[in-house]
Amino acid sequence: MAISVEICKRLHNFSLDISFESNSKRIGILGASGCGKSMALKSIAGIVTPDTGRITVENRTLFDRGNKINLKPQKRNVGYLFQNYALFPTMTVEKNIAAGLKGNKKENAERVREMVEKFHLTGLEKRLPGQLSGGQQQRAALARIMAYEPDVILLDEPFSALDMYLKDRLQQELIQMLEDYEGTVILVSHNRDEVYRFSEELLIIDEGCIVAEGPTKELFRNPVKKEAARLTGCKNFTRVTRIDDHTVMAEEWGTVLKTKRKVPDDVAYAGYRAHDFIPVWGERGENMLKFELESTAALPFEQNYYLKPKNGNNGASVICWFVQREKLDILQKKGMPDYLELDEEKILLLK
Repeated sequence: MAISVEICKRLHNFSLDISFESNSKRIGILGASGCGKSMALKSIAGIVTPDTGRITVENRTLFDRGNKINLKPQKRNVGYLFQNYALFPTMTVEKNIAAGLKGNKKENAERVREMVEKFHLTGLEKRLPGQLSGGQQQRAALARIMAYEPDVILLDEPFSALDMYLKDRLQQELIQMLEDYEGTVILVSHNRDEVYRFSEELLIIDEGCIVAEGPTKELFRNPVKKEAARLTGCKNFTRVTRIDDHTVMAEEWGTVLKTKRKVPDDVAYAGYRAHDFIPVWGERGENMLKFELESTAALPFEQNYYLKPKNGNNGASVICWFVQREKLDILQKKGMPDYLELDEEKILLLK
């Protein structure tokens, strides 16, 4: 199912200006709150009208400002799962599921029965949304969408209000329930774990613009730009000066970094993820930072260490090293390391 979106929308002092094409079945949109993620979804659904641009799904035009095409939401065949699921509060589960169906009474009843079974809602048909758990509400809302077989399903931060345990369980349930859905699903989230788990292709939005796009796992491995690296969870950054094809000076860290791969000509920053440092006891080697501890924080499943950067007087941020619980034994036996080594393959060279 091919989707093409090229839209601009200005709202007060904010502008959304995005363009992408994709044949992927599972697309993630990652960005901080207020970056324009939900506005992008609402434009595709027809809830928001862009100022300019064009939106097509499988060569069917949903919106084209130049040709004055703007299909109403109910004509777009797009399913939208809101953050709060938006079930009709005074209608039972089965009536909610039947709300968008256009067949005769018998056909609609059969379709509702199929959806009740598929989404594990048997026994809940006569209940109102207020009598359902969060997971049951999500399944009912998804059943309502899937009942009319949309071309595209839009998921707008569907797990944002849930606790960690329920969030993890419902993410897995959602992935399983959508396994045999042939259309395109677009998930919007500010949570990098959600989009990593769910999507094949990823768009990273910052302040209304796409700053990076590509296969999800590849984009986490090599985010290319500092903004994209930050939004995918990288904590440590330093400005760099390119010395030669395989060497940069990490300004805030006060050290030289060597790489086997060629350093891009336009490199401006290096990044390094907090969990990837390797503790070293003994003499300093290549790609190492002196361990100068500033503070620590104990969390349930890891210990966080914050190091003074070499050139901290220049406004550099502390260096974060996060150590998971199962790796803490060696620190208890050997004490704090003398240096932290950067795995050359995991150094992010960024624009």
